[in-house]
Amino acid sequence: MQYYGDVYRPPSEAKSLIIQATLGCSHNTCAFCTMYREKRFYNRPLNDVLEDLREIAGQYAHAVKRIFLADGDALIRKTDDLVAILDEIRRLYPVCERVTSYASPGSLLLKTEEDLKKLREHGLTMVYLGLESGSDEVLKLMTKGFTADQIVEGGLKAKRAGMQLSVTAIAGLGGKKMTKEHAKGTARALSAMNPDYVGVLTLEIHEGTPLQEWVENGSFELLDSTEVLQETRSLVEQLDCPGCVFRMNHASNYLMLGGTLNEDRESLLKQIDSALAGQTKLRPEWSRRF
Repeated sequence: MQYYGDVYRPPSEAKSLIIQATLGCSHNTCAFCTMYREKRFYNRPLNDVLEDLREIAGQYAHAVKRIFLADGDALIRKTDDLVAILDEIRRLYPVCERVTSYASPGSLLLKTEEDLKKLREHGLTMVYLGLESGSDEVLKLMTKGFTADQIVEGGLKAKRAGMQLSVTAIAGLGGKKMTKEHAKGTARALSAMNPDYVGVLTLEIHEGTPLQEWVENGSFELLDSTEVLQETRSLVEQLDCPGCVFRMNHASNYLMLGGTLNEDRESLLKQIDSALAGQTKLRPEWSRRF
């Protein structure tokens, strides 16, 4: 098998077999993102996907415990195609414990709850959903394509179907102008979904994006590390997600955080306060990677 273009996966899928069910991203217009700009989105031929699974199984059938379906939105494929892929995984990989994929708000809203339940029954155990911000103003600026309420509804559909839900947000995405609204709206949206996992990244600027242009012309002011911590503190303080695993351990983050809400909220806040007081060393700017 071979991979096409750059391949991305969530940090928790580091040891997973990655299978490209689709290429690129079905939305691919977010103002801060360059992950799939070099690819035209399309569904790979089903037989090619199945052949990849068979080829790897020839050597590693009893070693693969996790499979991640790439690229940016495998869930956008027709439900019957995904069922065929999931069934082949179950047939070929007897020790596979979970199958996951990215899910865009659009793909979750397009699928019926019956579709999602069917996918869960055939082995799709968890989806990763990019909220990015719970502020409609920030989402509009970043051309996310959906409102916070629509993203929340997509996440809730996945949960009602019995899937685990992992949601990402991006600290600093509102810039200096909208930092309070960004923190408040994101906390509200995450609390409404109460996902199984929350991952918070920190904004970085990538060459060739509209966001880079806004930063250079002064229309978007980036938060510094102290302001990112202050915004994160506000977010954590407002979150109400009982049982949710909270992680801020991506390479883009200045401060590494981890815990389970709501029980570890005070511990998380103390760690942030320690960093704000200069008692905890932050990741240097040069070493951050989005």
